[in-house]
Amino acid sequence: MTHPLLALAGHRPWPVPSGAWVMEQTWHDLLFAHWRVDAARMRALVPSELELDTFDGAAWVGVVPFRMSGIRARGLPALPGLSAFAELNLRTYVRHRGDGGVWFFALEAEHALAVRTARALFHLPYHDARMHCRAVGDDVEYASERTHAGTPPARVELRYGPRGAVYASSPGTLEHWLTERYCLYARTDVGALLRADIHHAPWPLQPGWAEWSANTLPAAHGIAVHGAPELLHFARRLDVLIWPPRRV
Repeated sequence: MTHPLLALAGHRPWPVPSGAWVMEQTWHDLLFAHWRVDAARMRALVPSELELDTFDGAAWVGVVPFRMSGIRARGLPALPGLSAFAELNLRTYVRHRGDGGVWFFALEAEHALAVRTARALFHLPYHDARMHCRAVGDDVEYASERTHAGTPPARVELRYGPRGAVYASSPGTLEHWLTERYCLYARTDVGALLRADIHHAPWPLQPGWAEWSANTLPAAHGIAVHGAPELLHFARRLDVLIWPPRRV
C-alpha cells in the first residue's frame, strides 16, 4: 500500500526516491533557531567532498530542539517505550552534485538504544543526553545536557513556542532555504560519504520566540554564535519518511 505522504510531492526539489522507505516518524514542537556564521570557519568543519551551501554569501548554523513519536520501521508497529523521545541537533547546510541537504555536527537524544542504532545504521554523530521536554500551554520547556562518554560537555536550556499563524515558506526566501531540505549527509568511520533521503509535506511554519538559559552546544563543536538567534521558526507537527543511507 502506498503511503499517503507520497501523494504529496510537488513541492520537492527532486522526485521522491524510487527505492523503498525504511522508517516513519513524527516530529513535534520543533524550533529552528538560526545564526549567521563565518563561512570560512564552516567550510573547514564540513567534509571536503561537500560544498558549503550559503544564502547571499552567508553560512548558517541551526540549533533545533524537538520531540519525536511514532518511530517505527516499515511494516512494524511503533513499540511502546522505544518510539517517542526528545531530540536536539546542531546543523549547517551543504550541497553535493547540486542537491542541497543537511550536515549534522551533533544530535542529542535521551534514548540510549536510539543513539546506538542511529550511529550504527545512519552513521550520524548521536550523543547520549539527559533531556527534559514539557508543554506549558502553547509553549515548550526544554533542556538537554550531554552525558555521552568521551565527548565535550554541551548544554541547551530554553523555553520556546509559536507567535503567529501557520504559513508555508515561499521558494527563494531564506526561511525556505533553511527548512525545506530533503536529504542529509554523513560520513562512516572509514571515511565513506553517505546520503539519506527524507520526505514530508511542506513545513507548517510559524514565527517563533525563545528565551535561552544556556546554549553551549555550538561552542562544543568549535562554532561561535553571538547573542540571540537571528531567525526563529516553530512547527507544531510534521510526519516524515526516511530512506536508508547510500554511498555517494
